[in-house]
Amino acid sequence: MKELKKYIGFLGLLVILCSLSSCNKKQPAQTVQRPAFSADSAYAYIQAQMDFGPRVPNSAAHAQCALWLSEQLKACGAEVSFQMGNMTDYRGHQQQVCNIIAHFSVPQYANRPHILLGAHYDTRPWCDEEPLHADRMYNVPGANDGASGVGVLLEVARQISFKIADTTLYTPVDIIFFDIEDMGTPSFYTGMERSDTWCLGSQLWATEYANKANSQQYQYGLILDMIGDPNAVFPMEYYSSYYAEGYQQLIWRAAERLGYEKLFSKQLGYPIVDDHYYINYIAGIPCVDIIHYDIHNNTGFPAWWHTRDDDMKHISKTTLQAVGEVVMSLL
Repeated sequence: MKELKKYIGFLGLLVILCSLSSCNKKQPAQTVQRPAFSADSAYAYIQAQMDFGPRVPNSAAHAQCALWLSEQLKACGAEVSFQMGNMTDYRGHQQQVCNIIAHFSVPQYANRPHILLGAHYDTRPWCDEEPLHADRMYNVPGANDGASGVGVLLEVARQISFKIADTTLYTPVDIIFFDIEDMGTPSFYTGMERSDTWCLGSQLWATEYANKANSQQYQYGLILDMIGDPNAVFPMEYYSSYYAEGYQQLIWRAAERLGYEKLFSKQLGYPIVDDHYYINYIAGIPCVDIIHYDIHNNTGFPAWWHTRDDDMKHISKTTLQAVGEVVMSLL
């Protein structure tokens, strides 16, 4: 009987040791299914915009770039229109606005509420954050502040074209390239202070949308701005949290699943008046901003912001890939 007990005890010990051994074995890594997106393509779209020169409103480069953008969107299967109008700038002068609106859908899903994706394509006329006053009247090149968001959305449009071809675009998408986002009051201006001088294109779009009966319904919107820097960090911008917290959480969870939780910080960011603010406040569409914010700089933005240094050396394909995958995961 003692021998039997010893044997049973020995078997029990073996079971325990085997179970401990299995616990210590490395489990196979979970495969993350990555959405199709090409950072090389997005980078090329950014470079193509830069080749026009600064896209300052009322310049030849701005007009040429607008036509080029519409051609790229049409080539991806979009219905494209221009929204024209006039808005009052920081001096009280009228500025002509040209928003570029692209609509993507397949017939069987065309009546579903849309997702709105946006970025601004204009560049700031003044480098008013330059330390030398003599350099402040140069145009901002706008690689990050302008071209980066547009470049990522052009690659998103290219990927959407494949979804249209095989009828797997289950949610209609509108991509809007907003004009005159970056002509807000310059730091050197000494005249009368006016309100709402930034984001004139999105103000125009949001106002017309709010005034239209039976307007197109949107689930939510997403704005991309300054999303190309190799050291970018995207905190959870305050207005996005206030107006569209559920969708902001959705986007940041998507980033976490893809392994980009360091890039998409869960820290609550400062309120930023960007295109999303007016889409939320005027149009009433919950809209989230993905925007680079730098807590180590006294402006809250990267050192190249609104300077002559906003060029291609601050564009990282790694960052573009991360943002592009997050956007594509939403579709």
